[in-house]
Amino acid sequence: MLFGLDGVEIGLIIVFLCLFSGILSGFPVAFAIGGAGAIAFGIIAALDSAGLLIHQAIDTGSDAYNALVASGVKQDSISVFRYPDLPRIAEPVFVSGWETALDRNVSFIVNRINERVLAGQSIETLLAVLMFVLMGITLERSKIANDLLTTMAKVFGPLPGGLAVSVVVVGAFLAASTGIVGATVVTMGLLSLPTMLRNNYSPELSTGVIAASGTLGQIIPPSIVIVLLGTLAGDLYSTAQEERARSVGCSDALTYLGEPAVVSVGTLFQAALLPGIMLAMLYALYAFGYALFNPSKAPAVQMGDTGTGEVITRSEGFTWFLGLPVALIAGLLILGNLGIVGTQDVTVDSFSDAGTTASLRTNVSEECQASMIELHGQEAWDTAVAENQAITDAGGLQESVRLTPEEMDAARAEKVAAAAPIGTGVSIMIAMLGIILMLARGVAPSQEPRPLLIGGIGLVLAALADIVLINPLTSATMTFVIMALPIGLTLWSMKAAVARLGQNELIRVVFPPLVLIVAVLGSILGGITNPTPAAALGAVGALMLAAYRKLKDENKSGKIIINSTFATVILLILGINFDLRINTESVSAETWMAFTLAYAAYLYIVFGVGYACWTLFRTGVLSPVMRETAKVTSMVFTILIGSQLLNLVVISFGGEHYIQMFLRSFDNEFTVFLIVMLVLFVLGFVLDFLEIIYIVVPIVGPVIYGGSFDPKWVTIMIAVNLQTSFLTPPFGFALFYLRGVAPREVTTGHIYRGVAPFVLIQVVGIAILWLFPGIVTIVPDLMPK
Repeated sequence: MLFGLDGVEIGLIIVFLCLFSGILSGFPVAFAIGGAGAIAFGIIAALDSAGLLIHQAIDTGSDAYNALVASGVKQDSISVFRYPDLPRIAEPVFVSGWETALDRNVSFIVNRINERVLAGQSIETLLAVLMFVLMGITLERSKIANDLLTTMAKVFGPLPGGLAVSVVVVGAFLAASTGIVGATVVTMGLLSLPTMLRNNYSPELSTGVIAASGTLGQIIPPSIVIVLLGTLAGDLYSTAQEERARSVGCSDALTYLGEPAVVSVGTLFQAALLPGIMLAMLYALYAFGYALFNPSKAPAVQMGDTGTGEVITRSEGFTWFLGLPVALIAGLLILGNLGIVGTQDVTVDSFSDAGTTASLRTNVSEECQASMIELHGQEAWDTAVAENQAITDAGGLQESVRLTPEEMDAARAEKVAAAAPIGTGVSIMIAMLGIILMLARGVAPSQEPRPLLIGGIGLVLAALADIVLINPLTSATMTFVIMALPIGLTLWSMKAAVARLGQNELIRVVFPPLVLIVAVLGSILGGITNPTPAAALGAVGALMLAAYRKLKDENKSGKIIINSTFATVILLILGINFDLRINTESVSAETWMAFTLAYAAYLYIVFGVGYACWTLFRTGVLSPVMRETAKVTSMVFTILIGSQLLNLVVISFGGEHYIQMFLRSFDNEFTVFLIVMLVLFVLGFVLDFLEIIYIVVPIVGPVIYGGSFDPKWVTIMIAVNLQTSFLTPPFGFALFYLRGVAPREVTTGHIYRGVAPFVLIQVVGIAILWLFPGIVTIVPDLMPK
């Protein structure tokens, strides 16, 4: 053996050295990865042909091996790591020759590109990357970050370490709206770093908090990292669990687990929400604590006022900004628990519900039964057996049958009787508009309250009308007519409310991007749609928001943009309350009117988006945004293709199987996952997150996703670990971005020393998620399925 190492081990070293050299060469990483794979294959093939690479494989024909198999040990679990004393045989790393491996790699790379890049199941999800990149770059070019940094500095500046805390808040805000690390770090470095240094902030704290806060976009949804990881995790988890089920004697993962082995990007977004917020809070707490112990290095700074100029008392602020809004929401929740607020849907399916199946399949082999009892417990198995017996005693599983008209009328009457007096949609509208009225009152309590009071009366009348005049069988048209007066009063008062809120700088700056964030994340986290349509909504919203900002800079009217937003709201309301299908056998006049109005709103939205694009093109914003979006997206997909080639090279000489056998030689799952996390952390010092996702994760994925860990927890732990790769020198991308825009007096040493505490905070964050996995799983568990 060469250097006393196994041939596969030398092959892995060659691959890593080629990859590392390709990255250091300065050649574009997207092409360096594929080139490193081709060069590594050539070197390994040459050494193998020369007889220098010898793999010491287990002799499967030996008596010791056969005795081990006869004792009940599965062949897949036998490896040189677990049984090092088994007889070995020397064989080349390319058993069938490097020519066969080359032919196989060429055919596989074509298939993989077709499956994972061009026409596979994950291509729709990967399109979200394009949309989120467009959304992020558009918002970055619209100067929203400038306004946020200035405003938040005024809010938090008077606190110890306030400027650093404001950077963390803006970083989290931009993470939820853009998710582009480079743009966020550069923007905050240009705007915040000079201000912090000018106010005697420590260069280490200033650079560290900017670099760390900029990386929050990698974990706070919508995150490109989670989109890319999610597409891989779904395939890896499904395949690994199917293999796990077969290895324990079950037919498939659904039988063994009792649930489908799936994990979606939308679910991962839900899982990443609290960990992202937790990391942001840890950053802010560190900045605040640093200021308390080093007040001269992070002093409080008065940056100006963000209000309307009107002084409000503490009691007024508490009443209108906290007390009454919380009371309104709490009151509606209590009414919901009492059954006064709830669904008014009386839709009846034309078929009856099918019978409920047992919690577990019990018609399995003895081997599978033993494995399922070990996984789920004896009590769960006994419960499933009892459920199946009850189904059998009842004559089998009840099938879904078509209901008669009388049965449908009876079911509808039952739903009408159980319907809540106030509908969920009306209650949400009351909560949203009511909070806006309260905030407007709190911003300027000395101004005339009558316009806002009229709006409050309108909301009360809307609730009374829903209770007294509207029932679940009331038509949508009649509901619209009844609600026209109270809602009209409220919308009239909204004009005064918005005008007052617009006088407050904090609300004026935060509200527009906040609405976009709520629309995008709310639709994903609430399960309304999957990430790709939500990303498209975010991209269009970002274009319109940027266009509105440009029009305001030119002192031109933005009414077309605002009206397009209202048209979107009208379209949503019509879609929720009316059946807009016109291709059915009978279409009522009401449906035709609603469809016509909805189509008109749709056409106006298209016109508004076109006008926004023209505005951005005319002002020189759209072209660079599109070019930058194309560059970033092309880089991601080119790295995806190059990494597939490198992976196939590793697979061809047995490197992937060798690594997996090493990891499976440990009996403890936590030990295996800890080793993987440590390897990913170390690789983060020299590799970018994209290389790690597409090169390393597919190799270790079948092992870490093939155990009993929750796939959401595994994926988010990896995502937080990969976030650290932006901060770890010497190749942390956030450090390069910040170095490029930092003043001359800020040295590279300042930046490295500044990020060191935040790297430790990342490790602490990973440890917290390790010890308390419920932080990851609680939000997906609470969301409706």
